[in-house]
Amino acid sequence: MNEGKVRPMRMDDLEAIMEIEVSSFSTPWSLQAFKAELKDNEYARYTVLEVEGKVVGYMGLWFILDEGHITNVAIAPNFRGKHWGEFLMRSVMVKMIEEGMERMTLEVRASNSPAQSLYSRLGFKTAGIRKGYYADTGEDALIMWVDLGMEVNRA
Repeated sequence: MNEGKVRPMRMDDLEAIMEIEVSSFSTPWSLQAFKAELKDNEYARYTVLEVEGKVVGYMGLWFILDEGHITNVAIAPNFRGKHWGEFLMRSVMVKMIEEGMERMTLEVRASNSPAQSLYSRLGFKTAGIRKGYYADTGEDALIMWVDLGMEVNRA
């Protein structure tokens, strides 16, 4: 695997982020939504993954008290299946432990088996279902949680 670098997202990353976002989701976030997260949300932590100087992935989360809620995570299509998503998430999880985060949660489409498999490898466990969570299809979301102290230290 080539050398990957994880760093905080910047405004000048947003063009690359939008390309990944649009290619990854049926209802992508808007450019304005990302700008608002970066500028106006004191709870937001957004991170990018660079490979060979190019932004190829990102992850966003809200850090509230000692918990993180993952808002979005995506890897550029031509970098999927090469463990970059796992690299990005593990890197962010370690950083969040350093900042005092104890648990993380996310929602994932019930049909998204590849993502569920990744999250399970990272120690996330299904804790519930949000019925009809995804507005575009009415699909359910699985709610997954991980206790960071238990899982990242094991990885």
